[in-house]
Amino acid sequence: MNKVSKTDWKRLAEMSDEDIDTSDIPELGDDFFNHAQLRMPAKKSVTLRLDEDVLEFLKSEGQGYQTRINKLLRNYMDVQLHRVHHK
Repeated sequence: MNKVSKTDWKRLAEMSDEDIDTSDIPELGDDFFNHAQLRMPAKKSVTLRLDEDVLEFLKSEGQGYQTRINKLLRNYMDVQLHRVHHK
């Protein structure tokens, strides 16, 4: 990653397990971790033609406009898939 993390890693490293409030999440057992797999969506480079004002708006919000475009498209995809599965 080439972005600076805003996480206070020093504070987290100094915390004990007892300091972490997990009351709102269930504990995951060995069965979960024995079958867990890390899956990262593969990125594919594409050429995309956008309206100039749309691109300028996305760029004006700072670094990471391509990531924002991807998030917008993923959100649209998720909404469409949710509609299909809940008809």
